Amino acid sequence: MEVKLTKDNFAAEVTNSLKPVLVDFWAEWCGPCRMLAPVLEEVAEARGADLAVGKVNVDEEPELAARFGIISIPTLILFDGGEPVKKTIGYLSRPELEEFLG
Repeated sequence: MEVKLTKDNFAAEVTNSLKPVLVDFWAEWCGPCRMLAPVLEEVAEARGADLAVGKVNVDEEPELAARFGIISIPTLILFDGGEPVKKTIGYLSRPELEEFLG
């Protein structure tokens, strides 16, 4: 299951999470973001026990986008222990996303 992230729940859902969190910075109008959405849903379902997936709409949450230096979308950031540890920009297929996650 994916969680909608906002500046109000980011700390609770990501910073204080006991498991790694994959955060998708996206926007409604972004074609590659829409292509990535079903891939993220599959990964969220398959790896829900050991990985959380959250989504930040950059149009609704510009403060979060600025905080993490998002200049291009989709951007995926993997957080572990509340800290960003990996980042990738652009569409990824399911195998590419699994490889990114390690």
